[in-house]
Amino acid sequence: MKKVVMVVVGVLAMASFAAAQVTDPSNGDVLGAHNVYGRGCIACHAPHSGAGGNGANQDQFSGNIALWGEDLSPLYGKTLNFGDAGKDAITLPDYSTVAPTTAHDPYFTVIACLSCHDGNLAKTAMMKGTTFEQVTIGGLTFNPKTLLGNDGSTAGNYNNDHPVGPSATPGCGGPYNWDCVIGTDSKGNSTMLFTGTASAQFLLDYLDVTSPSGAIANLVGVPGTGTTSANGSTKINSWVTCTTCHDQHSMTDFTVGTTHYQTRFFVRGWYNPGNSSTSNSAAQFCRTCHGGESNEMHGRTIPTS
Repeated sequence: MKKVVMVVVGVLAMASFAAAQVTDPSNGDVLGAHNVYGRGCIACHAPHSGAGGNGANQDQFSGNIALWGEDLSPLYGKTLNFGDAGKDAITLPDYSTVAPTTAHDPYFTVIACLSCHDGNLAKTAMMKGTTFEQVTIGGLTFNPKTLLGNDGSTAGNYNNDHPVGPSATPGCGGPYNWDCVIGTDSKGNSTMLFTGTASAQFLLDYLDVTSPSGAIANLVGVPGTGTTSANGSTKINSWVTCTTCHDQHSMTDFTVGTTHYQTRFFVRGWYNPGNSSTSNSAAQFCRTCHGGESNEMHGRTIPTS
């Protein structure tokens, strides 16, 4: 929204940006948990023979895209009911007969991520099912669950997972969105232009999320300029996929130009809820799409901390 130009306003903003820079004393590999017990890149990208190269089941196209080394077949053709009451369901393609033509196929992105992070249809051998990072909420310290379809609730429950897919589309206007407008980029894909008073201020208080590394710029591009929904908002025709919010190749670092910021859980943004009791970086990241809940749309200017 998912290569960023950073705008710094005032001494307070500069101080808050500096405080967010990565200071990981362990200087660990940015892959973090995706080092997968030392296997690193080859855990997902088998250099030879696709899923068979990692001892998993193969189909006729196994590994042909992105050298993917996990078994995708259990997810072929399945409909997953993400979001409230499954209203944002996504039906995954069946790649057993027709393979995707590129690793940038958004459906391939979703199915590849789920080949490790589903846990219901796609069983995993090496996953522990919880995050590497711990969180502390109200004095309770724990590791959040990571297997979407096998998280300890009802098996196959995806209603409690953020939606991805063609129905997961942010918008402009109405009671829940930014005061932005829908425009088109150079490829004819619909995009959000933060030209309103509040949305423009958000770019100053967080990061320029509309530039290439920002979350909004990592939406799945679909040609079109948006359609008007019933609540008066205009929905963008580009949709959220897994890599809109997550950078699978960096668990700890979010880079803006030559400056590095702390992130956690592979989030594609400045996202460090554990840096202080007053930090708002996690909320600010969510507000990239959910502008109606932002400080700026409520008339407040609060730099990210």
